[in-house]
Amino acid sequence: MPLQSVEPQRLYRQIAEQLRKLMTSGEFKPGSRLPAERDLAKQLGVSRPSVREALIALEVEGWVEVRTGSGVYVLERAGKNARGAKAPKIPASEWGPLELIRARRVIEGEIAGLAAVQAKRKHMQSIADAIDAMREDTERGVAPLAGDRAFHTAIAQAADNVVLLETVQTFWDARRGPLFERLGDYFESVPSWRMAIHEHEIVLEAIRAHDPQAARTAMQSHMDKSHSRFSASWRRANSS
Repeated sequence: MPLQSVEPQRLYRQIAEQLRKLMTSGEFKPGSRLPAERDLAKQLGVSRPSVREALIALEVEGWVEVRTGSGVYVLERAGKNARGAKAPKIPASEWGPLELIRARRVIEGEIAGLAAVQAKRKHMQSIADAIDAMREDTERGVAPLAGDRAFHTAIAQAADNVVLLETVQTFWDARRGPLFERLGDYFESVPSWRMAIHEHEIVLEAIRAHDPQAARTAMQSHMDKSHSRFSASWRRANSS
């Protein structure tokens, strides 16, 4: 069964569905290694990040296993967890994590620019407090998720627009979905969080300086580096 081109709507789900069909039809047999990510992307006519999200979805749902430094393999009991029970299903509404980061880059970059113009002392203090909370958790070896959410929320509050605030909160809370959490397993560590904290500090410095262009650029750079860290971590796990 040949692979087919797909339309860019919840792209990772369409890719995952095609791969599932190939597994159930016997095209990709249990125990076999899937084609390299770059080859799948070329055959499907999509980007490698979209393929990456689809493979993560298949891993979460128990169809494949990622073997570090080796590749992605079809499981003997497709769709089952280690105990043989049915693996969890990813909600149809779940966004792809890499696509989400790209959306956040666009919107939160502009929000940071607004915050640099409008932020008051109380907002800057809230942003600084959030960074301090992140630093404390990181040094204790705890993922600083509460502080990270507080940081992005405080910047949105400084922009003084409730629609933007709720959008940022929705974006951030979407990272609690199974796809993002699984990708985070490959990436998140004390060193990676320290890098993120440093990037946050640059955003705060620009807001304190009331420099909207610098704040916008700093937030966009933070999102670009987050995207790169997530992608690099997956490449290390899946050396195909």
